[in-house]
Amino acid sequence: MNDCLFCKIIAGEVPSGKVYENDKVYAFRDINPQAPVHLLIVPKKHFDNILQCDAETAAALTEAVRAVAEQEGVAESGFRIVSNCGRDGAQSVNHLHIHLLGGAALTEKMA
Repeated sequence: MNDCLFCKIIAGEVPSGKVYENDKVYAFRDINPQAPVHLLIVPKKHFDNILQCDAETAAALTEAVRAVAEQEGVAESGFRIVSNCGRDGAQSVNHLHIHLLGGAALTEKMA
């Protein structure tokens, strides 16, 4: 996807605060954090949203959530993951991404 912001981040064309990467997934810090830890976890393969995701990518995203939560020190205390889908779901970038939020006691209003 030539005009996809997250594809450009993955390709290194747009700078990001990378925190994790493997052959299938890339994770970076959100530029507008809503919690002390607010990361975006994205598949390297472009999917517009979670409804297009295949099983292999879903498994890779799940493993990345685990790895990033441990790396960021929120696995024990807890965290929230969110994947917005579509316009009515407030998806702002049409590339599947998971928000991981933690580092504080979250309220229902966060994310």
